[in-house]
Amino acid sequence: MADIGATGSTPSPAGPADVSHDRRGSWIPTAGMIATRFMELRKRRGLMVALILVTIGIPTVFLVIRLLLHAFAPHSYGPAGGYDVFTGLVAGVLYVFGFIVAATLGATAGSIDLTEGMFRHLVVTGRSRLAIYVARIPAGLAVIVPLVAVGFTIVCAVCVFAAPTRLSFNGVNVPLNLSRAGFEGWAADHPDEVICNFGFSIGPSVPNSSTIGPAVNSVPCGNSPGGGPTIVKQSPGSQVQPQASQAQIREAARVIAGVNYSGYTTKFLYPSDSLMVRSGLWLELEACIGFVVGLGLGSLIGQRTVAVIMMIVLEVILTPILSRARLPHLANLQRAVVGLATAHLAPGGLPVLGGGGGGPGGGAGNPRLLPESTTVAVCVIIAWLVGWTILGAWRMMTRDA
Repeated sequence: MADIGATGSTPSPAGPADVSHDRRGSWIPTAGMIATRFMELRKRRGLMVALILVTIGIPTVFLVIRLLLHAFAPHSYGPAGGYDVFTGLVAGVLYVFGFIVAATLGATAGSIDLTEGMFRHLVVTGRSRLAIYVARIPAGLAVIVPLVAVGFTIVCAVCVFAAPTRLSFNGVNVPLNLSRAGFEGWAADHPDEVICNFGFSIGPSVPNSSTIGPAVNSVPCGNSPGGGPTIVKQSPGSQVQPQASQAQIREAARVIAGVNYSGYTTKFLYPSDSLMVRSGLWLELEACIGFVVGLGLGSLIGQRTVAVIMMIVLEVILTPILSRARLPHLANLQRAVVGLATAHLAPGGLPVLGGGGGGPGGGAGNPRLLPESTTVAVCVIIAWLVGWTILGAWRMMTRDA
């Protein structure tokens, strides 16, 4: 007879732990919500084509044209790549247009539900409005970050593999990576090229300026009409100067090279690995800022067109003016502009907002900007990211369905 009291395999009643939780009220978006937001943005073909054309198409077309011109007429057109081309494209094209297209994508993501009449349908699902807003951040970044990375990779590849093989400084082929003494020694061996092509000004602040005047006048630099460079001479003295010796000419070339050495140190054949890595991360930061701010602004005002126009005005007009103007009583307000903060975080060597650079591994890169510490710049960027996220989420949570 079977033991009735033996332990059986009768299943126990389902406990509370076996009941699936309803996460629709959580503010944390699910992977499905993020994937849905991503698909909504990706299926907008007009928007995606515009993003690809700006972030990838513009630099690609520019570099392809330079490659073809150099291939067919190498004596008339220089190499397609190089350090100068890299800094110009990164600071002049990818920096500005990357922010604008990211802001356009963000404004679209922040207002798409309202403009297409889908906001009411999202609300009635019971999902948290905050989760619906937060889901758009990773979805949008998954679109814009790869596009910027692809465009930047193309620029890096061409600028490195199609870089010039000789360094040209003021129209003269100069050896690479010379110290000051080495640069001055090379100038002493090529005095005619240095004196005729390097820019300089003879004055009291220049050492041995009294001996440079006769040396400069003793070197023929093609003074025929339309030939030869313009040389600035400010040498006071007698009206008739004696013919300089070869030693004086060499010494003058050394002095002129020393005056130009700071400019020589900013010239490179191609960007270094560290500069490319830091520039790429900096561009991605700029794109992320543009998207998050555009997302918050688009959600706040409920439409894309006005938000995009305001972001373009901020990037193209207000940021350059406020970054370089000196307004003593509004200096702290100027430092609160996010464009100025990101410009101060730019790698050395990039001429951001029309300023000069200090070369790979250099300093801030733009002495013309309003001074701002790195700590303040980081705090401004964080404040913009957090502030516009809060504003955009608040507007979505309080908007009538």
